Amino acid sequence: MQLDLNLLSALDALLEEGSVTGAAERLRLSAPAVSRTLGRIRRLTGDDILVRTGRTMTPTPYALAIRQQVGELVRQAHAVLTPSRDLDLAALDRTFTLQCHDVLALSLGPELLNAVAERAPGVRLRLLAEPVADTDDLRHGRVDLQIGADPPELPEFRSETTGEDRLAVIMRRGHPGAGRLDAATYAAHPHVLISRRGRLTDPVDDLLAARSLHRRVLAAVGTSAAALHIVSRSDSLLTAPARMCRPLIDAFGMHTEPLPVPSTPVPIVCTWHQRYDTDPAHTWLRGQVRAALGHSSGTASTPSR
Repeated sequence: MQLDLNLLSALDALLEEGSVTGAAERLRLSAPAVSRTLGRIRRLTGDDILVRTGRTMTPTPYALAIRQQVGELVRQAHAVLTPSRDLDLAALDRTFTLQCHDVLALSLGPELLNAVAERAPGVRLRLLAEPVADTDDLRHGRVDLQIGADPPELPEFRSETTGEDRLAVIMRRGHPGAGRLDAATYAAHPHVLISRRGRLTDPVDDLLAARSLHRRVLAAVGTSAAALHIVSRSDSLLTAPARMCRPLIDAFGMHTEPLPVPSTPVPIVCTWHQRYDTDPAHTWLRGQVRAALGHSSGTASTPSR
């Protein structure tokens, strides 16, 4: 059975106004148009709805019985089709799941958690590590926001570049290469890589290959903390984003130097599914993440689709 839901609005106006003329004025339609609509309602319900009593019209018992229900249905329909975009942070009760590399969680976490606790005490956050293999968690809503270096490839996802970072060479204090690293000496030292998938090469190797250089990679580890711990106790070098690694660099008392080969900045990209584009709470979350990352990286954001 197919129903014209516009009939509900017309019925509500007829019951509230008690006349075709009054309902027409309220609906901004002509009286003949509303009269035809009343005829359709009568045929559909099998009830006269309004009957003439002298110069006025009187609702039938059925019309009186359904008047409150019809009004409530119309209000509910308006609420569904014109949702409020107001957000009451004090009353917001929601759990958001963010997925990012451990170094981003370290850099982002304190600023973000402080902001959320202060502005939306009913909000909880899950900060999950990046998975070893690609998943559909973002598509299926198990993850609300992914933060990484790569923009999405599929049009169903949205992204925003919230900042950028520069690669730096991280080494222990007193390292024999400190203060005299050029491309050749950099390549000659042993290296440790950060890779959640255990890859033993990264884009730095391409930069070195363009100069006919090759470095010796001793190991790939899955987290920045593990990599910094290893490098802090050896002569190996670690190449990683400087600003994002700053909490760990300070904690381990490490020394940093600029990468001795030209490189492009590492973007910081937030990615979400398009279903959350107009969700006020998710929009607010993205703003908090943007602010926290901007505080950590000292850069502005560039939204994209």
